[in-house]
Amino acid sequence: MEEVSIVLDLIVAAIGGYLLGSIPFGLVLTKAAGLGDIRAIGSGNIGATNVLRTGRKGLALATLLLDGGKGAIAALAALVLLGRDPMLVAAFAAVLGHNFPVWLGFKGGKGVATTLGTLMACSWPAGLACCATWLVVAFVFRISSLSALVALALSPVYAFYFSGPETAAMAAGLAVLGFIRHHANIKRLLKGEEPRIGKKKEA
Repeated sequence: MEEVSIVLDLIVAAIGGYLLGSIPFGLVLTKAAGLGDIRAIGSGNIGATNVLRTGRKGLALATLLLDGGKGAIAALAALVLLGRDPMLVAAFAAVLGHNFPVWLGFKGGKGVATTLGTLMACSWPAGLACCATWLVVAFVFRISSLSALVALALSPVYAFYFSGPETAAMAAGLAVLGFIRHHANIKRLLKGEEPRIGKKKEA
């Protein structure tokens, strides 16, 4: 019975994390602000980077915080209610929900903010290290996608150092997912065609 209970806890964590992560805050906020459908602007992405292309920095910041916050809340709620392992499952599921929300035909964002939020909840030192990595790379190269990719690539290392193999495995899975979602950006980076931060063209 104990094994059944553990499995049920993991399933509940996965469903709860996915549903919370699938809330499309970028879309909700831009529509509420009278800006229309964010999916018709710039890259068509529902994340903070594309919201910034509307010229509304406040909305972009709110999207960033809410997208990160939903990942953190999903992880922390699972930790409090169900335990450590369900927390990691809920964290991963929250990013899946953001990237593939059922409400939007499974077409969502790239999950960077939500990934950072889950890392902050699961291992705040690792989360802070990833945020610092993003900021340093962004300051030096002025390319948002490159900053995200470097932070994602290093996240399992940070997670392992600060929290151990379980958290590192979760971070590694999110890193792989993040690289898959950035496949178009990677192609442009390799060609030297990825615009820098501040440009209006798709990044």
